[in-house]
Amino acid sequence: MCPTPDEENGHQSNGHSNGHANGHANGNGTTNGSGHPGFKAFETHTVRPVSSNPYAPVQDYLSNIGKFKIIESTLREGEQFANAFFDTETKIKIARALDDFGVDYIELTSPAASEQSRLDCEAICKLGLKAKILTHVRCNMNDAKMAVATGVDGVDVVIGTSSHLMEHSHGKDMTYIKNTAIEVIEYVKSQGKEIRFSSEDSFRSNLVDLLSLYSAVDKVGVHRVGIADTVGCATPRQVYDLVRTLRGVVSCDIETHFHNDTGCAIANAYCALEAGATHIDTSVLGIGERNGITTLGGLMARMIVADRDYVKGKYKLEKIKEIEDLVAEAVEVNVPFNNPITGFCAFTHKAGIHAKAILNNPSTYEIITPSDFGMSRYVHFASRLTGWNAIKSRAEQLGLNMSDAQIKAVTLKIKALADVRPLAIDDADSIIRNFHFNLSAEKERPLLPLSAEEKKKFVKAEMDLNKEAEKRSIDEQADAEAEVPAAKKVRTETVA
Repeated sequence: MCPTPDEENGHQSNGHSNGHANGHANGNGTTNGSGHPGFKAFETHTVRPVSSNPYAPVQDYLSNIGKFKIIESTLREGEQFANAFFDTETKIKIARALDDFGVDYIELTSPAASEQSRLDCEAICKLGLKAKILTHVRCNMNDAKMAVATGVDGVDVVIGTSSHLMEHSHGKDMTYIKNTAIEVIEYVKSQGKEIRFSSEDSFRSNLVDLLSLYSAVDKVGVHRVGIADTVGCATPRQVYDLVRTLRGVVSCDIETHFHNDTGCAIANAYCALEAGATHIDTSVLGIGERNGITTLGGLMARMIVADRDYVKGKYKLEKIKEIEDLVAEAVEVNVPFNNPITGFCAFTHKAGIHAKAILNNPSTYEIITPSDFGMSRYVHFASRLTGWNAIKSRAEQLGLNMSDAQIKAVTLKIKALADVRPLAIDDADSIIRNFHFNLSAEKERPLLPLSAEEKKKFVKAEMDLNKEAEKRSIDEQADAEAEVPAAKKVRTETVA
């Protein structure tokens, strides 16, 4: 892999390291991104302007797109992930990493869950982090008193409000829920702590009951009310409608918590902010109950497009990969290949048309600048889809001087060989180097070691590609002679 100027300045490449410490997970026996064959990093011709995104949506006066806060729940929701076991040392590492990144709040498992959870909560409270420390407890006085005693900055209380949970979980009615919530809120406030009250399963709760409950707790001075899509059933439109309605009922802040069962967690978080929510719950890699919640990295990807200046000014975005690797190792999973920002192909371009445009101006096929996150962009050039612009750029990186005609010729050979077998980056480099050597050598070198069967396939593939190139040249010449725009010319079919 060839480093770009970004890498030389200390940024971490995404081409080879994702999952290096946890490659045994998921039963695949490989690391996420190991080898990364056929990719190259490069410097583009045009630097992306650093001004605010010109495509940012028009926002109304309730929107908090440019002033949201993150409640990072890896150490609470994330502990509910099936594969999670965080010892005290790991919890402290994760808490410090999240604090360094710049999250506003770090939410911890209830101290009522176990004695070790209580001790861990106390230990993290004593670290002196910039982020406020919260703990998430049931809406009852015993849990609230235990939470306050740990030294947290705030207490997040929750109780189910849907008919499903009132009937099959805690068995309490709305009158009991309201009275208990008010009692707990007043106690926590009297102890000088922040207090959030959240309904559980908000989107399957009765709307009139829900708004009445939120109005009651707002009147006694709750700092935040929470909306939770506990089963991941909500759509972005439903989220917008509920948050917008709630914004007209309460004056306090609004926190939102979205599960990803139906794949809408990031979109729902964004719509909540558009509608007036102030706080978003996240976890690293989205880990949590079942398939988790809004991912920290995914939310950053969404929000940097919406308000680049705010996100870059507030968070150390280059730390995302380090944090994800830390958590991935702790829970023994790979960083997903298609993960926003840090997936090993997140900034990799393969098709020839894409590569040409990216080389000229990255904004043609990128809405996010990889260097904002300490990442690098790559062109996958060792494939049948490669174009001569990508090969020309690679030849220049290798210090080989060739004419455009020669570059096009070696490109055809790479494409032909890629039809015969998969090519690694070293294979493509060998082809380019040996082709260049053969231009002036008395005795030619083979482009690559090939078996007899591979040689036959290569010869045929090269002939087919040459025929296609010849037909394209004839068509272009005919266009020029007839002065017919190429886009309107009927093309000759390629003959196999």
